[in-house]
Amino acid sequence: MNWLELHIDTTHAGLDTVTAMLSALDIDGVIIDDETDFQDFLENNHQYWDYVDEDLEKAMAGKSRITFYLLANDTGYGKLGEVRVALQKLKESRDDCGTLLLSMENIQDADWETSWKKYYKPLEIGDRLLVIPQWETADPKGRVPLILDPGLTFGTGSHATTRLCLTALEKAVQGGERVLDLGCGSGILSIAALRLGAAEATAVDIDDKCLTVAYDNAALNGIGKDTYTVKVGNVLTDEAMRAQLGGGYQIVLANIVADVIIGLAPLVRSMLAPGGLFLCSGIIDTRAEEVADKLREAGLVIEETRSAEGWFAYTCHF
Repeated sequence: MNWLELHIDTTHAGLDTVTAMLSALDIDGVIIDDETDFQDFLENNHQYWDYVDEDLEKAMAGKSRITFYLLANDTGYGKLGEVRVALQKLKESRDDCGTLLLSMENIQDADWETSWKKYYKPLEIGDRLLVIPQWETADPKGRVPLILDPGLTFGTGSHATTRLCLTALEKAVQGGERVLDLGCGSGILSIAALRLGAAEATAVDIDDKCLTVAYDNAALNGIGKDTYTVKVGNVLTDEAMRAQLGGGYQIVLANIVADVIIGLAPLVRSMLAPGGLFLCSGIIDTRAEEVADKLREAGLVIEETRSAEGWFAYTCHF
């Protein structure tokens, strides 16, 4: 089935006007790209990242664009004609909506629903793991296969921070451990721990999408809720959540960002069993020393440091 991907370039002030115009034409499923919202989002969520891709910032510079889709059939082209007429009227009546340039691309269902999948292939990590996207097939050749469908929200393990953490994890898991995965996303780390021989794992994320994605990925690997539990919450701010999680974990994982790891450092002792390990990753090189200092201030000993592509990971214990 063919679709028309349509873009209307406007201004920040014109976004509501153009969206209302489209809604009046029964076009409500729109995607809005806006530099102002993007910058506000960055400013108000510093704690969730240390690095924003420069290409992304450049792509968003000065952008206020509305994207929507119409079927490439007679009905869709008819609706497109209505949009053109409405845009012309808008140009004549408003001077704050920018160019109102309408551009169009023809795409296939598969192109916009699944094209991102071509970038993910089976990936060997460390000495024991083979991460296999659900839509691929691969011979594990003696490695432990970890099947993953991240959806569009979470990663597959190809990022350096996840690879660093998985490499540390396969060394840490000897068999029978209880594992806590903080900021679990797709569940890749905690599911990998279970595939490597851990006895049980609990995973937590602030994004409620993790419930579906992580449980689905666990099922792909033959792991059920008898050994795997996924929760939604903020461990840093929610004391009730921390109490619910309890302690006694032989391995605590946190592949997040520097600020969250710094916040977790004083809390980890209550989560770990005696002799347990805290594996943290997602630390950009410019903050690696700062994070290491905070971990030591909290009483943690860094026993191993890993780095790749400008990112750091630490294996720690008390």
